[in-house]
Amino acid sequence: MNTEFITSVPILQTQRLLLREYRREDFDAFAAHCADPVSAAHLVPADRPAAWRIFCSQAGLWLLDGAGWWAVEEKETGRLVGSIGAFFREESTVMELGWNTYRAFWGQGFANEAAAAVVHHALEVRREPKVRALIAAANESSLRVARRLGLSFEADTELYGKAVGIYTRERESPV
Repeated sequence: MNTEFITSVPILQTQRLLLREYRREDFDAFAAHCADPVSAAHLVPADRPAAWRIFCSQAGLWLLDGAGWWAVEEKETGRLVGSIGAFFREESTVMELGWNTYRAFWGQGFANEAAAAVVHHALEVRREPKVRALIAAANESSLRVARRLGLSFEADTELYGKAVGIYTRERESPV
């Protein structure tokens, strides 16, 4: 884990997307995503007060670990299309990846594009030795994203009482 602390969120850009800090005006879309039973099928469903705690916790991770969650904004329109994280759980020194695309934007490749930028940032900019994603077997869309990112199945585990797979990718060593 890189222990260098930052007080601001690094801005990442792709061809179509801006990955930036959370803003208060992002919360309504975030809360709607958390409360949508279809969108949140692979998350812990959250009502508005619980979504607020999650939103603030994700934003606050940057101050604790110098890593956290970004809001994902479509550059052309300014619309918020989801969120993506590269963060550390309390008990882990391996950077974890997570991504959520809001339902109106499914199937447009936003998760792939944002996640590729975050993997590059984690492995090549931060120089993390390894990244991981915890994904339920039924979450086929996230499994496709993980495969495109070059993550490989490592083991089974549990997250919030649900079975998930651990998918990992290590930083390539120079030859």
